[in-house]
Amino acid sequence: MELPIIYHPDYVAPLPEGHRFPMSKFRKLYELLLADGVAQTEQIHIPERPPQDLIESVHTPDYVQAYCEGTLDPKVQRRIGLPSSPALVNRTCVAVGGTILTAQLALTQGLACNTAGGTHHAFPSYGSGFCIFNDLAIASRVLQKLGLVQKILIVDLDVHQGDGTAFIFQGDETVFTFSMHCEVNFPGTKQKSDLDVPLPVGMEDDAYLQTLASFLSDLLSDVKPDLVFYDAGVDPHVGDRLGKLALTDAGIFRREMQVLSTCVGSGYPVACVIGGGYADDMKSLVWRHSLLHRAASEVYRHLRL
Repeated sequence: MELPIIYHPDYVAPLPEGHRFPMSKFRKLYELLLADGVAQTEQIHIPERPPQDLIESVHTPDYVQAYCEGTLDPKVQRRIGLPSSPALVNRTCVAVGGTILTAQLALTQGLACNTAGGTHHAFPSYGSGFCIFNDLAIASRVLQKLGLVQKILIVDLDVHQGDGTAFIFQGDETVFTFSMHCEVNFPGTKQKSDLDVPLPVGMEDDAYLQTLASFLSDLLSDVKPDLVFYDAGVDPHVGDRLGKLALTDAGIFRREMQVLSTCVGSGYPVACVIGGGYADDMKSLVWRHSLLHRAASEVYRHLRL
């Protein structure tokens, strides 16, 4: 068996010309993984669009219905930062299905990687920061309701705090939220994760990885999760236009190896999503995202999962 990788052609939906969200990166990531031999077509798992009631296990029915029908209040739509269209509605829902499938495959095979996901700024009744529905939260609830897991650890290393996820699981002892993010960055108002580690602007590879190492193993021992969700945002990269940290490509790859080998090597299954990444050079951005799948393939083979 090879590492399960989750992708759907509908992960890409048309956006207006010049829109700053790098929508094409999802298809280009899939194509790069195949072109470089990181993945073979038989490793690719195609998710289904989940029923609306699963999305409503986290989000309010009014919000879900208004978004899906294209009747959201214009102010609420503007806060998301993406225009409304039937194709984008479908893309949003299919990507949630992708994270649910990633989690299910991680439980059976030890490790699985989505080629989308990580929409951690979505709150129960509104979206924010390009995030519409919170895939991490929905997948957590779905797996709990199916009786597949009880305790979940969310490791969020996107450069921006996972504020929506933190808010959704506040006071919930079955889901532990850990966010390591740039302190002076979006969102302006932070929520309270179970563990927040705010980082100074300009932090580089070694200091970042040492900080992560000082928390991760202890977290696993304390939480003892049935599943780890890993939000592997590449926006801590020095070349990211929304990031403010200073990791290199090598630092990102070392981070992925560190997280995956620590978790999977200790017997904890990991479901990975790609999180944020914003750069004018699309080729460089897609390469950065591919480092997650390259590291995961290495860890998967090394541990003979």
